[in-house]
Amino acid sequence: MKRRILLLGMAGMLAVGCASPAPRTAHADLVEAVVAAERAFARTMAERDHQGFLGFVSTEAVFIDGDKSLVGREAIGRHWKRFYEGPAAPFSWQPDLVVVLASGTLAESIGPVSNPSGKVVARFRSVWRLESDGRWRVIFDNGYAICDCQAK
Repeated sequence: MKRRILLLGMAGMLAVGCASPAPRTAHADLVEAVVAAERAFARTMAERDHQGFLGFVSTEAVFIDGDKSLVGREAIGRHWKRFYEGPAAPFSWQPDLVVVLASGTLAESIGPVSNPSGKVVARFRSVWRLESDGRWRVIFDNGYAICDCQAK
């Protein structure tokens, strides 16, 4: 009897050890799609690709710029063109948190903004929407400075 219990226990452990990893969920795939979109969006800055940047901005997007808002892709494009004009990117960004609604239609990405030397100088928050053509585009965006103070 003890031997039978031992064999059953070992068989159970073997079955668990050989089980394939849990399949990715559709939700995890959505999160990865938004992470990929955010990284590609950021790459437009590094590659100095203003037109590519505009492709990630929804036609009805709103970007916050200090105490005012930029409404629509054209206004955003005009304002952001200056960041794409020089040979080197004035800043870079990357997501460190992405969340997606269960419906899979809206997402938020948050992360650091770094200056050319790599120092984090701000954070961004972008809201993404899955649009009718199947592409994720930014509908709201806000960057905000962070404190450069010493911990006390």
